[in-house]
Amino acid sequence: MQISSRFTLAIHIFACIDTFGNEYKVTSDFLAGSTNVNPVIIRKILGQLKGAGLIEVARGTGGTTIAKPLKEITFLDIYRAVECIENGNLFHFHENPNTNCPVGKNIHHVLDDKLLQVQSSMEKELDSITLENLKQDMKKYLQDGI
Repeated sequence: MQISSRFTLAIHIFACIDTFGNEYKVTSDFLAGSTNVNPVIIRKILGQLKGAGLIEVARGTGGTTIAKPLKEITFLDIYRAVECIENGNLFHFHENPNTNCPVGKNIHHVLDDKLLQVQSSMEKELDSITLENLKQDMKKYLQDGI
């Protein structure tokens, strides 16, 4: 299992908006230049972030801004905005385990709660990290000229 690159791209997008937003018009083309990703993919992610109320995108002239203070946007907010998880479940269970097999008959009873526990732990950790944390870390690297 692997979380798609949409999540890290979205975080990269926020870092660019925060870093360059006062100097440049941050458009999908601008963001594509920083991420080395096709602008069409960037626009799709921007649409998802906008739909979640995390960013604002100016019509016509373009330009993207962050809709809330950075300390109010968590990695979990971003994850939920851009990752397509079916019915809120991170793990997709195979559809039809063989109920005539002792393992197949009981696998859901054994595994479902454990998978929910893993997902809950991951979401709790994502919820503890804000874009303000990211900004502080980014500042260190930008100041050091790395």
